Amino acid sequence: MSLPRAPFKGPAELLTSLPEPWLTLGLLVAGAALGLLVGLFALHEELTVRVCDQRVLLIRSGEPNTVPRAELAQAFRDANDLVLLGPDSSELAREPCDFTERRPAAAFTRHGHRWADTDPYAAEFRLWVPGAPDLPTGADALLKARAKALTRPDSTTAGDRRELRAELARLGVYVRDEKKRQYWRSRT
Repeated sequence: MSLPRAPFKGPAELLTSLPEPWLTLGLLVAGAALGLLVGLFALHEELTVRVCDQRVLLIRSGEPNTVPRAELAQAFRDANDLVLLGPDSSELAREPCDFTERRPAAAFTRHGHRWADTDPYAAEFRLWVPGAPDLPTGADALLKARAKALTRPDSTTAGDRRELRAELARLGVYVRDEKKRQYWRSRT
């Protein structure tokens, strides 16, 4: 049977013309190399947390975020996020993570940092609706842009969402997401 319009017909014919065992070995090496690249990319995107007595270091995508002990009031897990709070209730960091709650809790407490089982400010979060009257100037526009980015959860908009979250934090507005909806609170 012939497929005159098959995609990649030339490369497929070239591959099938290779004698065994070279074809099998070549495909195994190519598959291993591709798997290694995918694994390295996933490792690069994964959150790394290093906790010591003097500071907490968060690394994602090669970008470090250091929180000195004097600035850290407590840490906790909020759904799938690791959250670090300052003494004035500000969010110093909110990073998606996939490790179990016991591991970071043990690391933080072992080094003398406070660990909370739940968000102490959870009751203060309100569902964001456009034009909310209590928001600082400029926050509504940032939340609108962030809501648009939440509808497209790909790797390019993930960076946009992080930048918009950081801009909101500069205004004293902290955001958490639940099912593509944004909840916000102000610094107390």
